[in-house]
Amino acid sequence: MKRDPKFGWGLLGIVGAAVVGLAVLVPALVAGSAEPCCFANDRYEGTCTVMPGEGETCGSILAYLNNPMSVGKTYCGNTKVRGGWVQVDCRTGKSVMQKDDAGSAPKAQKPAPERERAASR
Repeated sequence: MKRDPKFGWGLLGIVGAAVVGLAVLVPALVAGSAEPCCFANDRYEGTCTVMPGEGETCGSILAYLNNPMSVGKTYCGNTKVRGGWVQVDCRTGKSVMQKDDAGSAPKAQKPAPERERAASR
């Protein structure tokens, strides 16, 4: 009596599965290395966590959420809440100071010399 051949992965099947697995895992690992941005709003329950896409920053996402005319993105469960958003620390939920484009925290402005002289009188 002849035995029916059983399906086997074989070397080609294993290599194919490995290639497909890597094609799925590598972009997820690369995207997972980016830091999420977290936002809060009094009119939104909980904290909104967003993973910035290519060309996005936490600042650009915050600007979008605070723009009353913005449409088209699905941040924060596709919320329609616009305005009043603040960036918060994802671990603590406390407000974070916004950074300027250079990546450093904004510095306190020095008073103008005229104001210094007037204040000292």
